Formats: sequence, structure tokens, C-alpha cells
Amino acid sequence: MLGLFGVVGMMVMASASHFLTLYLGLELLSLSLYAMIAFQRDSGTATEAAMKYFVLGAIASGMLLYGMSMLYGATGSLEIAAVAKAIAKMSPDNIILIFGLVFVICGLAFKVGAVPFHMWVPDVYHGAPTAVALYIGTAPKLAAFALFLRLLVSGLEPLAGSWQSMLMILAVLSMAIGNLIAIAQDNIKRMLAYSSISHMGFFLLGILSVEPNGYSSSLFYILVYAVMSAGAFGMIILLSRAGFEAERLEDFKGLNQRSPWHALLMMLLMLSMAGVPPTVGFYAKLLVIQSVIKVAMVPLAVAAVLFAVIGAYYYLRVIKLMYFDDATEQAPIRAGRDVQVLISVNALLLIGIMPWAGAIMELCRQAILTLP
Repeated sequence: MLGLFGVVGMMVMASASHFLTLYLGLELLSLSLYAMIAFQRDSGTATEAAMKYFVLGAIASGMLLYGMSMLYGATGSLEIAAVAKAIAKMSPDNIILIFGLVFVICGLAFKVGAVPFHMWVPDVYHGAPTAVALYIGTAPKLAAFALFLRLLVSGLEPLAGSWQSMLMILAVLSMAIGNLIAIAQDNIKRMLAYSSISHMGFFLLGILSVEPNGYSSSLFYILVYAVMSAGAFGMIILLSRAGFEAERLEDFKGLNQRSPWHALLMMLLMLSMAGVPPTVGFYAKLLVIQSVIKVAMVPLAVAAVLFAVIGAYYYLRVIKLMYFDDATEQAPIRAGRDVQVLISVNALLLIGIMPWAGAIMELCRQAILTLP
């Protein structure tokens, strides 16, 4: 039920045309997530994660509301279209508008877990039950894209000159800190959390290009990321059993000896997250980097490529553990056929959809062009 309430919140966010409706959708999603993370009442880690997320989430929601109230004070409306029209007639250097924009960006950055508002991400991914971490790492990211599009593109595009530079700083910091700290992790859920932070940096590249092609590249990237994240957490669930959660990197040692098929699936997921061809993860990274090159932000594109290379290290380390280390766990992998089929389809999609990647990108482009 909480999961479905979260989905309702995401749908409200994606279809809202009013600041307050947008906020209500966001809070419905957030409150569902807080409860889902704390669902294991006997787990101190889960309770701690939920409390941290709740406190920081409340601060971020307050910032977002404060930013919206400033925009209301400056424009006299909470309708997204009316706000855009009012801002277009005002000076882009209006101090109230800029202050409001800063608070809105802070709230948005928290919701996607971009640096320096990323503190909750590793603790929440680690403390939440793996099934809940899978939920948090996939669907809300798509809703966050809708939130960025509604607020920044539909409502505040006349201020693009200001928010573009803010997002640039967030993107570079997220790619740098996410990839560098992920290298030091020995818990795969925390590693995937820092990986998520770096992926949000890449996702922001398309948004900050401030052109429809960049927005559609970001939409494609977030769709691909959701599939990759679902597969990675699905593998943790698959390898776990009653009383044991396969959340440490060493639990993947020698997986090829225990189950060559599952090792192959995990390798495909890691290669796609690293952006190695011929996986669709490579194509998604290529599109967002191309979008910033097209608007003459070549240094930003170079930084993105460098951080992608650094990030490849910790993904390849998982592959090395599976194929070149001896298994410490000899127990057979017991999982239902339905789970095995789902994860197999999920991982194989990352290569299987490559011939249709262009068509999917075209659908993303059409979706962006139909925005009001």
C-alpha cells in the first residue's frame, strides 16, 4: 500500500501544473518512503536511516516551500505557466527571484541526492530493506526528472542563465565525490548509493544544457539508470536468503563458480553502469555528454568522461571478485523461477534494446516536445 501511495505521489508530481500540487505529490511520495525504510522496526540500522532521511527531508521540503513562497511573492501566482510568463517580463537579476531559485534548487538537489545534499543516500540505501532500496533507487528518480522539468523548464526557464551555472556545480561535485567515495566502499549497497550520486551528476548534464535535445537525453539516461539499478538490487535480493543479506562485496566472491549465469547477469549490469559498450549504459552516457558539447561546454564534457573512467574501477572490481576470486560461500542459490526470469530479462535488456535505442530516444524527444 505504501508503495502504491508513493506511485500516486509520483504521478501527481509528473502531471502537476501548480506549485502546491507539485509539493503535495512530492510529500506523498516522501512520507511513503520514510515509512517503508523504517518498516523493519527491530532493525536499529533501518530506524536510524529513516530518522536521518525524515529530518533531512523535512529541511529540504522547507527549503523548497520557502523558495516557492519567494517566487509567489515576486510573481503573484503559484500556477507554473503564469509564473513563467511573469518572470519573462521581469529582470533576470531580480534579487527575490534569485533567492527563490536558490532555495528551489537546494530542495531539488536533495530529492535526487546530488552533492552537497547527498548525506542521506548511503545511509538510506544501507539501512533500508533491499526491496525498499530497489524502490528508492528506481521509480523516484523518474519522478525527480518530472520535478526538474516542471519547476526549472516549464516554470523557471526565463532564469536559465542562473540555474544553469548552479546545476553545473552540482553535476561536477556529484560525479567527483560519488565516484571517488564509491571506491572505498566494501558494502555493495553503499557502493550503489555513491554510484547513484555520480549517475545523478550525469543526469544533470542533460538538464543544464537548456535545450530540448538535452532534456530528452536526461530522460533516456534516467530510464536506463532505473533499469540498471533495479537489476543490481535484484541481484542482491537473489543472492540473499533467510537470515542473510548478500550486501558485502565479498559475498560476490567466486559467484562464477557457484552460478555462471548469475555472474554473467551481474557482469552485464556492472558494465552498463560503468558505461562500457555495447551496453545501453554507454549510449546513455554518450547522449548526455553530447548534449553539453552541443552547447559548447567542452570542459564539462571532458570532466564527465574523466569521472566515468574513475567510476569504472569499482564496477570492474565486482567483476574481478566474481570471476577471479575463490568462493567463500558454497551454498546453492535458491530463488523462485519468477525472480530469476525477471532479473535475467532485466540484465539482458541492457544489451537487447541497443538496436532500438534510437527509437526509444526519439520517443523521449517527442515526450519533451509535447510539454506545455
